[in-house]
Amino acid sequence: MENVIVTRSLTKVFGANGNAVHALRGIDLEVARGEFVALVGPSGSGKSTLMAIIGCLDSPTAGTYTLGGESVERLSGSALARIRNEKVGFVFQTYNLLPRATVSRNVELPMLYAGVGRRQRRERALELLEQVGIPEKADRLPSELSGGQRQRVAIARALANRPALLLADEPTGALDSKTGAEVLGMFQQLNRQGHTVLLVTHDASIAALASRRVELHDGLVRTVESRAD
Repeated sequence: MENVIVTRSLTKVFGANGNAVHALRGIDLEVARGEFVALVGPSGSGKSTLMAIIGCLDSPTAGTYTLGGESVERLSGSALARIRNEKVGFVFQTYNLLPRATVSRNVELPMLYAGVGRRQRRERALELLEQVGIPEKADRLPSELSGGQRQRVAIARALANRPALLLADEPTGALDSKTGAEVLGMFQQLNRQGHTVLLVTHDASIAALASRRVELHDGLVRTVESRAD
């Protein structure tokens, strides 16, 4: 099966000499197309650093990283920005929506950066809002939505450019348990539709929903467990 993510001997060092902090100490990781993987670990384990590199928000100190068949570990900042927009859909705990833009405009944003025409952007945004169950909210502002609805907008935005990877960072952290379960159900449904999902969480019950759990500890992969169906 084709791999969306491949890292080899990935390291990240912050600082230098006596002040150096080794956040990642040689990560080997593969995520196949269509997988649902949970990345877990305690505070300081390196999972946030690894997520930033996988999402092309940062570059490794050493090692290699291939995303969707493209080697990205040595790309420039502008090239990384292009890869982020084309190949990664982000869903954050705090939604990261533009407060003064309508829901549909928020969903259109990645397509705007990708050079998609206005009419096609609007059509795609409405299609995605239908998919996440809130088409009637297209012309509302984020402040008029509940937390669960805002996260649905964030998921729609993440899907806008048909990314190779959906990267979700604690996507239910700001939601109550019922709404959080609904959002997690959406990720499961998207995965069943063929989307590759990498979910970062500290919650073991959430990680248990994934088909595979990768645990980091002190900058290393400590355990990899697959769910028994």
